[in-house]
Amino acid sequence: MADDMDEDEEQLLLNDELEEELNVEENGDDSEDQEESDSPEEEGFQEVEENNNRRGFLRSLLRIRGRPDRDRVQKRPTQITYDPSLPTAHSYLGSDLEEYSGRTVLDEDSFISLPLLHLPGVILVPGQTLPLQLFNQRIISMMKHVIQNNRTFGMIHDSHDRGPGQEGSIAAIGGTTAEIFSSKEEDDDTGIETMRVKAMGRQRFQVMETRRQTDGILIGTVRIIAEPELPGALEGAQLSSQNRLRLMPSLGQLSGLERDAAWLRQRRKRHLSAARWTWLQPWVYEMYDAEVLMHHIKAELRSWFEDSVKFHTVPSKPSDFSFWVASNLPLNDTQRLKLLQINCPVQRLRLELDTLRKCTMLTCTDCGQDIAKKSDVFSMSLDGPMAAYVNPGGFVHDTLTLYRAHNMVLIGRPSQEHSWFPGYAWTILQCRRCTRHMGWKFTAAKRKLKPEMFWGLTRSAVQPGLKEASQETELPLI
Repeated sequence: MADDMDEDEEQLLLNDELEEELNVEENGDDSEDQEESDSPEEEGFQEVEENNNRRGFLRSLLRIRGRPDRDRVQKRPTQITYDPSLPTAHSYLGSDLEEYSGRTVLDEDSFISLPLLHLPGVILVPGQTLPLQLFNQRIISMMKHVIQNNRTFGMIHDSHDRGPGQEGSIAAIGGTTAEIFSSKEEDDDTGIETMRVKAMGRQRFQVMETRRQTDGILIGTVRIIAEPELPGALEGAQLSSQNRLRLMPSLGQLSGLERDAAWLRQRRKRHLSAARWTWLQPWVYEMYDAEVLMHHIKAELRSWFEDSVKFHTVPSKPSDFSFWVASNLPLNDTQRLKLLQINCPVQRLRLELDTLRKCTMLTCTDCGQDIAKKSDVFSMSLDGPMAAYVNPGGFVHDTLTLYRAHNMVLIGRPSQEHSWFPGYAWTILQCRRCTRHMGWKFTAAKRKLKPEMFWGLTRSAVQPGLKEASQETELPLI
């Protein structure tokens, strides 16, 4: 660790020396200017050319290495004046998109044909908003056909962790249906058709077979995966006549840890007391109680981003809540796919809680450099601390917002163009150690905006630093 600190300090000093040398080169010195004016004309031209070449080299070197991000000491925002509904509107796509009403619900366990789309780095979760900027004429043609029908297409994700003998198996491919709720077609300056789309992830599916149409569109026969709502494990041991006594009392007067502890006591008293009529202890049923698991997950998330997320706005059904958690955790593709492949909402919640409890840091995916603590995460959007955004080139980024981050350098100057957070200017961030693209630093363009700055890191660039197996002490997955 000491060697890493020495290396980081050395990079900071080198960047400072480069900036200072570039300033000296550009500002010059009076004595040198006087000598230069007295020198012969040819030597003067040659020296000016050499200085220009050196300045260009220094600028290129600084552009590659980046400027150190010195805003590393940032307190958790006590007041957020920013409107969290602005990022959810994806206003950078324009305000002229045509809105569609209604919703398509496909029958569970049914087999249907869907046009399929695969985008790099995109693993769509049910309930997640997917913004798209499309330039590929084949995909635009597919979207037009989709809009004319039920506005639903399939976003597929191909698992890289297939079992032996499944390398070419179509059955190993899953995905999520996406329903378009607004779109806009237009021609750019060159006359090429483009399309802006906003869609919502709906239902998981499994690909059974695929075929390629003559126009290049991939069509798949898929099975819609059911989302079971399991009854409580003690439902058969409880008397229905006592249901009115199991209603949870209001705990509005309590706050924080007191409310959490009081809720858990009431839950055990009113819902888990029937365990005394069974062969198992109450704590066994508690491990698989969806409401208790959701309660523990919310308590863990409060330690991540405290009150920046209002939990009364998140889904209340266990299945929907588990998908909301999956879409807001900074997991890599393999970890997110593992969650989506679990069909039982209780097991999905258990794995999410296990991950939350073991996560300590967020690190660079490539080199493992520490980037932030899990407590640095907070929410700037109604969707939660992580949401999908699309850049002008059409690449979709799952972006996690933090109020503090370190070990990164800034590339370029702040810009408000195509900002995902209206009112903030973005600057490109790279890892200080391996120069991987990490995301963007957002700075307020207006003084009244709070927070004054925050960091948006892409899901592909960070990974949760998890405790080793020897440190795991609770919640074994069965």
